[in-house]
Amino acid sequence: MTIDPVQTKLSAARTKLILDKPFLGALVLRLPLTEAADDWCKTTATDARAFYYNRGYIDQLTLDETQFVLAHEALHCALSHFARRMHRAKHRWDLACDLAVNPLLADDGLKAPPGSLIIEDYKGMTAEEIYPLLEEDEDKETLDQHVYDSDSSNQGGGEGGEGDSPMPSDGAKPDQGGPPSESQGQGRPPPLEPDERETLSVQWQQRMAGAAQQAMLTGKLGGELARMIDQMRQPQLPWRSLLARFLSNTARDDYSYMRPSRREGDFILPSLRSQHIDLVVALDTSGSIQQDELAEFAGEIDALKGQIRARVTLTACDAKLAEDGPWVYEPWEEFKLPRAFKGGGGTDFSPVFDWVERSGLQPQALVYFTDAEGYFPDRPPAYPVIWLVKGKLPAPWGERIQLN
Repeated sequence: MTIDPVQTKLSAARTKLILDKPFLGALVLRLPLTEAADDWCKTTATDARAFYYNRGYIDQLTLDETQFVLAHEALHCALSHFARRMHRAKHRWDLACDLAVNPLLADDGLKAPPGSLIIEDYKGMTAEEIYPLLEEDEDKETLDQHVYDSDSSNQGGGEGGEGDSPMPSDGAKPDQGGPPSESQGQGRPPPLEPDERETLSVQWQQRMAGAAQQAMLTGKLGGELARMIDQMRQPQLPWRSLLARFLSNTARDDYSYMRPSRREGDFILPSLRSQHIDLVVALDTSGSIQQDELAEFAGEIDALKGQIRARVTLTACDAKLAEDGPWVYEPWEEFKLPRAFKGGGGTDFSPVFDWVERSGLQPQALVYFTDAEGYFPDRPPAYPVIWLVKGKLPAPWGERIQLN
């Protein structure tokens, strides 16, 4: 019987993960090892159902690097990256996922193969947090391929790309059991169907929870991976929902006992009085926030404004206030940007709060759209402040909502 050196290396790497990194090893065991055809898989890939590999690529990796690529695909699956893209551009999302996964593995002591994307600035951030920090036309490439979905308008995934290989015409599922064909290997798997995507997401969440519990019992789970798992276990809400909840609570309807117009009877009954709230919106125009992101943010505020009856006062600021502002929008007026805002120099948040105080405004809330990189006032104002933050920097006070 001929010993296959590539399969032997994969098996050895998987066994070493189970012994040394039981959390990652347990996840890797959930992915059948499937040799892929050279015409679509140049390195490794996953569709959340199997681990696909190019024989020549694995052959040139060290045992330590093989551990990394196995754990890399398994962690994509455990984090349900295949179910979290939503409206985002595929290539940009794939890059964000790799930039989220690779630092976690490196922090856990695994050795990344050449060409792996690791940027220290993104360490500890989720793919949703990294995505808006990347350029739309980012020219970086992922080392592996994420073949759980397809998008012909967005290329990515290492040398071969992810949108340039046709799916099998017979719609065959990847081989879950027997060895692949020696001559061709497994063909490119079809993308996940919506129901399958949802089922796999639940399964992988359960697998991750079970693997984490077992690893904790052995004392072999810590660092960024442990923090990430804790974060994943917390209920996640997108920034739009968090902002809507905050503003809706601020704008609760109240009751008035003022005497109504003359009518029969001597009773004074409470009447529901729906009031508008005064909301100040500040835009950080220092240069790190893109125009399309400002426009998207404006659209969200407009949608919320209609729901909660808000008068919005808009101002823009980098190191100083925009000279042609502020702009006021009544509850019945559409909220939209009055003009394009070009980035300026550094960021100072104080001018906005100084202006509110000088103007005598008493807003129910102030929403600041920013990357939080700048000078903050020493003390918070008397009214609530919501920081909608692009990036990972903290805010010293107020309510911080991650823009993802």
